[in-house]
Formats: sequence, structure tokens, C-alpha cells
Amino acid sequence: MPPVVTAPCFSIRKGAVAIFTLADYVKAGTMTSQQADALRYAVNARLSVLIVGGTSSGKTTLANALLAQMSGTGDRILILEDTRELQCKAEDTVALRTQGKSVTLADLVRSTLRLRPDRIIVGEVRGPEALDMLKAWNTGHPGGIATVHANSAKAGLSRIEQLILEGTAVVPRALIAEAIDVIVFISGRGSKRRVDTIMRLMGVDGERYQLEPLTAPSTIPNLTYDGDFPCKNH
Repeated sequence: MPPVVTAPCFSIRKGAVAIFTLADYVKAGTMTSQQADALRYAVNARLSVLIVGGTSSGKTTLANALLAQMSGTGDRILILEDTRELQCKAEDTVALRTQGKSVTLADLVRSTLRLRPDRIIVGEVRGPEALDMLKAWNTGHPGGIATVHANSAKAGLSRIEQLILEGTAVVPRALIAEAIDVIVFISGRGSKRRVDTIMRLMGVDGERYQLEPLTAPSTIPNLTYDGDFPCKNH
């Protein structure tokens, strides 16, 4: 409202009418079949995924596609958001939303650990709650999803570092490398959207993160939990 602007202005964010699956992405040419297989593998193998992209690049839509893939796992899924945008058809889903300054995203991340989650989904990481999220992912809750604004996979890691620095003086790069398994960078807008890169974060050497392209193995793991989580050494 004026005097911040010369005339009243507003923006309406509408929830998705339909959820696009990974197969829909391939059909539309937004990703290749090999990329879709890699993302299915990431979800089924309980790898934690960071979705990176610019404004309106489709980060939330892609997160919904991964949630659709995740809905068949039988896991208890907790979704944390500022605005209701993520949708999950899993029977055991709890969706939490921030409430102004009284209930922040960091508050939700901390409270989530008391709700016995299997997977923790963060709609968009915007502040120091990034550190709480990484700690949660790294303490028995693998296979989460989060989105962040950045212009490349590497820039996504730098953005996570910047957000952590809003709440602490030291960047825990070892924790970042341990908690985040996969980085997906989606570029463009509208019909020009493309999944640009899917990288596996293998570790960190000093200040340099070790990244390599993620490809699905010949046999994608089953959706059932077999008592063993994949680790960086495999």
C-alpha cells in the first residue's frame, strides 16, 4: 500500500491444480528419462535432496513431483512451509505452517523432531533454520527435500552457507556435506524450464565440495525400508 508503492499492488499465489509426476516431466521435455530415473533412485534410496533454482523456475512443482514419488514409501512425512504449496498423498503426512514472527520455520524444524518423522520436507529455506534442518536430516531422518534460491548447484551450497551464517559464526561444511546427498538445479521459466543438473555431493575437501553427476544404478531400490541407509562411501 502507499506510500511504499505509488498504487495498491498484490500478488496471488495459487496452489497447484494437478501434480506433475516425473513421467510428466519427461513427456514435456523438462527432464530426460535418465534424470527421472536418477531422481526416483534418490527418493527410493532415501537420499536428501536440495532443489535449487531462481524465482519461478519451478522448484516447488518439482518438489511436489518428488513427493508424489515418495507417497508410496509408507513413511511418515512432515512438511514445513510458510505458505501452503506442497502436496503429498501419503497417508501419514503432517503439514505445519509458520505463523508470522510467533512461529518461525526454525521453530517448526525443532518441533518436528518430537513428531517422529521419517522424512522432513522444507518448502523453502530462507534463514538460519538451514542449520536446524541439516542437523535434523543428519540425525536419523534421511531422505528429506528442501528448496533454495540460487543460480546453480554450487551456488545452492553457497546459499546454504550464507543462511547458516545468519545464525552462527562458523560454517559447518562437514555437516553440509554429510546431510545433503543430491542437488538438483532447475533453470528457466514457463515452457523453457529444464532440469539442468543433478549432482551427488560426495564430501568436502577444505572449502571445496566434491560433486559428481548422479545416475541411477541398473536396479532402483525398492520402496520398502530394509534396515540400512545408503552412505557416502557406497
